[in-house]
Amino acid sequence: MPKTNSLGQSLFSLMNVITIEDYKSTYWPKLDSAIDQLLTQSPGDYIPISYEQIYSCVYKCVCQQHSEQMYSDLIKKITNHLERVSKELQASPPDLYIERFNVALGQYMGALQSIVPLFIYMNKFYIETKLNRDLKDDLIKLFTEHVAEKHIYNLMPLLLEAQSTPFQITPSTMANIVKGLYTLRPEWVQMAPALFSKFIPNILPPAVESELQEYAAQDQKLQRELMQNGFTR
Repeated sequence: MPKTNSLGQSLFSLMNVITIEDYKSTYWPKLDSAIDQLLTQSPGDYIPISYEQIYSCVYKCVCQQHSEQMYSDLIKKITNHLERVSKELQASPPDLYIERFNVALGQYMGALQSIVPLFIYMNKFYIETKLNRDLKDDLIKLFTEHVAEKHIYNLMPLLLEAQSTPFQITPSTMANIVKGLYTLRPEWVQMAPALFSKFIPNILPPAVESELQEYAAQDQKLQRELMQNGFTR
């Protein structure tokens, strides 16, 4: 078999180069479309995208040194999505607020289960090695900053009220939200320790497990204070 000369190798390399123009016009639009679908899917939805094609697309971009641009585009894309989600929540009436927050949280966390693996090469060869971070952590932080932090002071009094009103929301919805908030920012436990302790094991010191009534009273006091400070139902 004849050996490929250096000119042939150079031509082969040139044919496989992905320029920044190629990335912007061909590769990122494919990723952008796939991310859109994953962020807006509902549980059980069929998503007509080729995971193998997207995975390959990310791999090629990483190999061609476009990781920094791809990471920047991904963060901007998801940030814009979460800002829209936050505005939609702000417009929700109180009786739908908890359920809509639960849907937004569940939908986003579900999307991450697909998005993070698709960008595994970017995570391994850029985010972990050059930024010393992890993609999943970064994307969870985006939800915390752009959605949860903006709504926690409206959401918490509604959760405390729902806790004391039978059948206002389902136990699974309450559990999903409380566990989700704890995942996003564990220190939020301090806002309503009695509520969080019902769904998160061992978050209260063993010596004060018997003081749950006191914690519940603190939760009710917090609810009253939030209402007085303008965080209306």
